[in-house]
Amino acid sequence: QLDPENTGFIGVETFASLVHSHELPLDPAKLDMLVALAQGNDEGQVCYQELVDLISSKRSSSFKRAIANGQRALPRDVLLDETGLGIYKRFVRYVAYEILPCEMDRRWYFYQHRTCPPPVFMAAVTLTQIIVFLCYGARLNKWVLQTYHPEYMKSPLVYHPGHRARAWRFLTYMFMHVGLEQLGFNALLQLMIGVPLEMVHGILRISFLYLAGVLAGSLTVSITDMRAPLVGGSGGVYALCSAHLANVVMNWAGMRCPYKLLRMVLALVCMSSEVGRAVWLRFSPPLPASGPQPSFMAHLAGAIVGISMGLTILRSYEESLQDQCGWWVLLLSYGTFLLFAVFWNIFAYDLLGAQIPPP
Repeated sequence: QLDPENTGFIGVETFASLVHSHELPLDPAKLDMLVALAQGNDEGQVCYQELVDLISSKRSSSFKRAIANGQRALPRDVLLDETGLGIYKRFVRYVAYEILPCEMDRRWYFYQHRTCPPPVFMAAVTLTQIIVFLCYGARLNKWVLQTYHPEYMKSPLVYHPGHRARAWRFLTYMFMHVGLEQLGFNALLQLMIGVPLEMVHGILRISFLYLAGVLAGSLTVSITDMRAPLVGGSGGVYALCSAHLANVVMNWAGMRCPYKLLRMVLALVCMSSEVGRAVWLRFSPPLPASGPQPSFMAHLAGAIVGISMGLTILRSYEESLQDQCGWWVLLLSYGTFLLFAVFWNIFAYDLLGAQIPPP
């Protein structure tokens, strides 16, 4: 009745009176966003498809356009001023300020956040890593530097250049760790950074980013450090951390997390120290060993994945990745690297006569 010519648009005043007269139970934040979208176009009209996208919380560019075109029409309340919040809602607000650089992004996430599905991926990965570590620690009675125990490196989960044909090892090595130091460092970062990222960006995006870092780590080691085995989830951890840190730097003025400069410096120092420790263990192990120690190249490969592919994912909050040309370029580049690495593992070891240590 309000759109007899079937244009898909009606005036914003007509829509407002419709909402008021019928007492429609619309989310106030989404209603504000729709009004901002209307004021952003030339005729000041409400688009039916944008209404559907907002009500269904569909990932699209509508949200970003609303911010760009109608910022003046949106409420300017600061989310930190909200009072009477429960413990969980305060945690959601904390996550919003940790991850998102724009106040409207934070308000949108805060009001539309749902507890289902919970951030189970990073929690499940961390729990599995701890259980595997405890099982091997109890079995070998060696907890600090397990890689120096010959039986530890015989695990079917460890990546070893002599077992390249067992393709699952290129991923399952993330469940094995050098010792308490590496496990504690990775578990802490996965829970402190990975869980908030998963809460905001969803399980599919964050799990893809994490596994892409893990896979890139093992494949990079197979190309650049052909004698070395590999353990630990550092490839995935560094993909998450580097993506988050790059996002903070790119949106420095908008980030409202407390002590962000100090935390940035501490994070860089800790990550650099971990890489330095991995390099030291690789080339100067403190104890005699029967073969090469685990490689450190997975850290660097994960960081590259995070800065490139991860930054694109984190900057696309509430937007479809498939609509962005840059995303497809990065995906094509990553696929090309995977294809090259597969052929390298099939042919290069024999052609170069690599001296692989006994598995």
